[in-house]
Amino acid sequence: MSAFPTFLEDHSLRHRLRLQTLTRLRWLAVAGQSLAVLVIAHGFGFQFHEALCFALIACSAWLNIFLSVRFPAAHRLPPLAAMAVLSFDVLQLFGLLFMTGGLANPFSVLLCVPVIISSASQPVRHTVGLGILSVAAVTLLAFYSLPLPWYPESNFEVPFLLIAGAWIAIVSTSVFAAVYAYQVSAEASQLADALVATELVLQREQHISALDGLAAAAAHELGTPLATISVVAREMEKALANDPRFADDLMLLRSQSERCRDILRRLTTLSTQDEVHMTRLPLGSLIEETIAPHREFGIAIEVVGEESQHKEPVGRRNPGIMFGLGNLIENAIDFAHEKVTVTVSHDATRVSITIDDDGPGFAPDVLAQIGVPFMNRRNRMDREKAGGLGLGLFIAKTLLERSGASLHFTNRPAPATGASVEVSWPREKMDLFGTVKRQNTPVGTGYISQTH
Repeated sequence: MSAFPTFLEDHSLRHRLRLQTLTRLRWLAVAGQSLAVLVIAHGFGFQFHEALCFALIACSAWLNIFLSVRFPAAHRLPPLAAMAVLSFDVLQLFGLLFMTGGLANPFSVLLCVPVIISSASQPVRHTVGLGILSVAAVTLLAFYSLPLPWYPESNFEVPFLLIAGAWIAIVSTSVFAAVYAYQVSAEASQLADALVATELVLQREQHISALDGLAAAAAHELGTPLATISVVAREMEKALANDPRFADDLMLLRSQSERCRDILRRLTTLSTQDEVHMTRLPLGSLIEETIAPHREFGIAIEVVGEESQHKEPVGRRNPGIMFGLGNLIENAIDFAHEKVTVTVSHDATRVSITIDDDGPGFAPDVLAQIGVPFMNRRNRMDREKAGGLGLGLFIAKTLLERSGASLHFTNRPAPATGASVEVSWPREKMDLFGTVKRQNTPVGTGYISQTH
């Protein structure tokens, strides 16, 4: 997978938080905080430092205005800048809570929000630093804060046990929500990277398939000028054949023009969308073309065709199917000891290809994760071989499923060892001509059992 672009290796862009997202959330916070202060001060008539609270709210509004003027809306903040902005939010909220009762204030739980936002979008080390700042703020509020605004005639004191419970609740909520958000975000990013890689593979295969059409078009365009060159070369050869100074050059020119015509003639015989012999591919030929690049790795590949009363399916050439099956066969070869067996079967409704190897098989603890991109552990018991991220298998699985296939991963039943992968399609997905029974044809002649 080293051929994929570096965005699969460099994840810095995913940690750049969009500025407009933060400013919108902060405007929402400014509106909510202003409403809460007005209701507490004028709705309930509680006495507290209203002017200082509005000063802190104004700081948030000023920061929003500054960022909106200084940067465009689509600007993405680097991790350090995002951490600085989120740290400001923690400190601003700390100031508001300090003047309105500390952890006795029901809104103290909002200190979790910046940490959760950071965990979903920022590197772990920045999130940990912001979490430490948030825990420090919560701890200070547990011991130091102005009294909770309350009715003047009532002496309301919050028990310290309740304050301690609020501290535990806020810290535990921050940790749990941050870990959960980080895990969900990481899995979504991995899946997005893997899907982009799949699209790149499909695009590359489509480009390769289009090259033969471009070659045919080039041959058609070059045919006329090359014919003119050939005619002129023959005329010059007739006129100057007796001149020893030009005889060899004219012969070379004539031979090279004929060679060019042969090359163009071969190019025009390559596949185009109108040429059936290349766009249509029998199932046996599909298996042979897929296996051919993997014959020289010291592992025997045996192709077994099960008997069938129906004709061999003939489908359209699909680079996605060939790439997906090739990846599964390559994966089997990597872990096989001596042999890989490819079993092909088809009937009136299904077409199936089963790939078995005689290696150690899938590890039981990761068998359920087969096809998940960027796996943390190798998906086989053999730990000594080079590990992978599961991206290749994910791409193969995605390509095959897009073609209408269903995949089943399992281990071969005892006493045999090794992994088994079954890929099956509805017959209409792999056959252009429907289910026609064989007539005057021996059963099973569609495939030849062979070992390479």
